[in-house]
Order: sequence, then structure tokens, then C-alpha cells
Amino acid sequence: MTISVCPIATVEAPLGVAWRVLTDSESYGDWWNARLERVEPSGAAREGQVVHASTRAIGRAWPVTVRVLGVDHDRHVLDLQTALPLGITVRNHIVVAALGPSRCRLTFG
Repeated sequence: MTISVCPIATVEAPLGVAWRVLTDSESYGDWWNARLERVEPSGAAREGQVVHASTRAIGRAWPVTVRVLGVDHDRHVLDLQTALPLGITVRNHIVVAALGPSRCRLTFG
């Protein structure tokens, strides 16, 4: 079964700040509900990079793997594939758009 959703959020931060947070894959553990284990290769998000993490639920650790499928710095687009526990795979297409000098919109679909 395929489910498609596209949440949208307005962020009180300049586009450049939001984009740096999204492309700094080594700091993902600071803001998502998972323990960052390693990033291969290390550094900023780039095509082919793999982020390994784990999350805890019902008394055990569950693996989470994020593959960077593409990064378009000019258009502020990040494409990821996230493998979650129980065989769930999510395609993440994230777009950041400026709404002014200190606000931006994040589209996650």
C-alpha cells in the first residue's frame, strides 16, 4: 500500500539557517527522535551519503537508515529515502522556500 502526504510548516528562521540545519546530517541527532550512530561519508548531506541511527520503542532499539538521494543547493531541495523498522520505507522530498528575510516554508512530501 502506498500513502502520500505533504506536510507544510512555516519556520521563523531565514532560509539559509533552515537549509544548513537540513543539510548538516551529522547534527540530525540534535533534533530528531533518534540516536545518530554514524554518517558515511561524513560531512554535509550529499548524494550517496548514508545516515545510520536507531530509535527506542517497546524496550528495544530499532534501526533507522537514511540515504541521501539528491541535494540541490540552488533550489533548496533535499531528497532522502528513510528505512524504518518493520519494513517501512519513506521517500522524503524536502523543499525550503523563503517567505521573507526571517521566515521560510518547509514542504515535506
